[in-house]
Amino acid sequence: MIITVSGAPGTGTTTLARSLAAELGIRWVNSGELFRKIASEKNVSVKDLNRLAERDPEIDYLIDDAQKSLAKAGPGIFEGRLSGHLLNADLKVVLKTALKIRAGRIANRESKLLEDSLAETRVREESEARRYMKYYNIDIADLAIYDLMVDTGKFDERGTLNIVLAAVRSLKQ
Repeated sequence: MIITVSGAPGTGTTTLARSLAAELGIRWVNSGELFRKIASEKNVSVKDLNRLAERDPEIDYLIDDAQKSLAKAGPGIFEGRLSGHLLNADLKVVLKTALKIRAGRIANRESKLLEDSLAETRVREESEARRYMKYYNIDIADLAIYDLMVDTGKFDERGTLNIVLAAVRSLKQ
C-alpha cells in the first residue's frame, strides 16, 4: 500500500507519517529530510536552498525522482508537499490548519519568535507555490486530488492518526 501525506509546513505531516508508518509497520519516506540533506550537502540553509530551487529545478527533481523510485520498491508512507501529485497512491491525505497555528508549532519546534516564524512560513510557501506552478503546473492550493483532508487545528495527533487509520482500514475491506 502506498499512502501519501501532504500539507503545508506546521500541519503535522511528519508527526502523522511517522505514527502511521509505525502503526502499519511500513517504511516512511520524508521528502523534507531529502531536501534538508541536499541543503546540508550544499552547505546552505533550507531557506537559501528554497531560493536556489526557484532558479534551478534540479533540486526539486532530485527529490521527486527519489520518491518515485522508492515508491516502485513497494509499500510506504510518502510524506511531502507534492507526494500526492507525483505518486500513484492507494490513499492521498492532506493536512490543513490555520497559518497562525502552524507558525506557532514551527516557532515552538525551532525556538523562534512567532512573528519570525509567520514571516518565514509565508515566504517559504510563496516560494514553493511559484516553483510548483513553474516546474509542474501544479497549483498547490488545489486540494481536489486528495482522498482525505484532516484539519489538524481541530484534531490532535491521536485523533488525526485515528481518522487516517479508519480510512486505511476501510480501503482494505
